[in-house]
Amino acid sequence: MSEIPEGQYYTKEHEWLRVEGDVVVIGITDHAQHALTDIVYIELPGEGETVGDMGEFAIVESVKSASPIFAPFAGEITAVNDALEDTPELMNSDPYGDGWIVKMVLEDPSAVSSLMDAAGYKAELGE
Repeated sequence: MSEIPEGQYYTKEHEWLRVEGDVVVIGITDHAQHALTDIVYIELPGEGETVGDMGEFAIVESVKSASPIFAPFAGEITAVNDALEDTPELMNSDPYGDGWIVKMVLEDPSAVSSLMDAAGYKAELGE
């Protein structure tokens, strides 16, 4: 079973979002990192970039495949987890903590309420 923390939002594409004031932190879920297996590289966006609804903002490469990461909502990237450049495996070892990918300010902050909560995501995974 995957770790699915309460108090966050989840997408069908296996990203998580945590609201911190006016900013959302985005990463991949424990389920996603298990499916990818050993993550070896991430192509990160630049700070200040804007992303549209379901816009691709990163590519995660594992020993198995390369997978795009999508922003569920439009917004501006305000911070990038540069630690992932040297230690992309943080997404495997700590997907909800040190393995976060970006922080964004959303054009419509209330949109996150349309995403799944932990129980909804657990049901989506069939766990």
